Amino acid sequence: MKSSLAVLFSLVAVATTSFAADEPKQLAPTHANVSYGPHARNVLDFWKAEGEGPRPLLVYIHGGGWTGGDKKQDTTKTIQPYLNKGISCAAINYRLTGEVPLPAPVHDAARAIQFIRSNAADWKVDTKHIALTGGSAGACTSMWLLLHDDLADPKSTDPVLRESTRVCAAAVNAGQTSIDPKVIEGWLGPNVLKHRMINMAVGEATMEGALKNYEKHEKLYKEFSAYNHVDAKDPPLFMTYGADMTLPSKDADHGIHHPVYGVKLKEKSDKFSHECHLLIPGTSKSEKYANANEFLLAKLLAK
Repeated sequence: MKSSLAVLFSLVAVATTSFAADEPKQLAPTHANVSYGPHARNVLDFWKAEGEGPRPLLVYIHGGGWTGGDKKQDTTKTIQPYLNKGISCAAINYRLTGEVPLPAPVHDAARAIQFIRSNAADWKVDTKHIALTGGSAGACTSMWLLLHDDLADPKSTDPVLRESTRVCAAAVNAGQTSIDPKVIEGWLGPNVLKHRMINMAVGEATMEGALKNYEKHEKLYKEFSAYNHVDAKDPPLFMTYGADMTLPSKDADHGIHHPVYGVKLKEKSDKFSHECHLLIPGTSKSEKYANANEFLLAKLLAK
């Protein structure tokens, strides 16, 4: 028995070692944990693509309801395929609303874009071809940056803040196009308000507190809802959502990632003739792009 067990454990050890050896090796950033601002979470990773001249750049903004999450990437899936096409990549961290509410998380992401632009010469970034991607809150931030007016302040004493925040495109997944509780409850039903992203965004511990103090927070809710900023001049957007169109939303998670967010923004974009693609399996598709990757490659590699 001991001999048989010893053989078995030996085989398991060999198989485990072999499996570990077969795991794709993660690609280290060209520049890791680069500080773009004063806070400990104001850091980004940058992967430089090979190629002649400045390279297009794809920036990942992580999700987590603005209350959690991290810039860490599975580089074999999210970074390497773009590097293979000559597209550089970056991933950012930002302050979370458990510590400081809006505008901190979104304005941090804006500053990260400005910081990258300020290093464009050294990092060989093509500043005309910077695109954004992310899921959930990362999508919400990406859409706001895409659709909002440029935040560049040419008179700022901080050279980073003089840089543009404008990007050429964004492809996002399950993003909130509005965070205004008065709006989204009407779109999705009461369960969406059970998600802490909505109340913590404005520094309220509970949704009851956020609604009670709505007049105090209304300006923030409206400002950081991408739906309120779309117009004909905005760069193109590709949105992807899950297939479950059930209304009212089933629970907090279903509500905060509901496809209706995309439907509402697509309707408004169409009124302005803004280029907007919406992929909802069984409900909506893009006539031009099969998926977000096709869209991003087309926009980032455009001449």
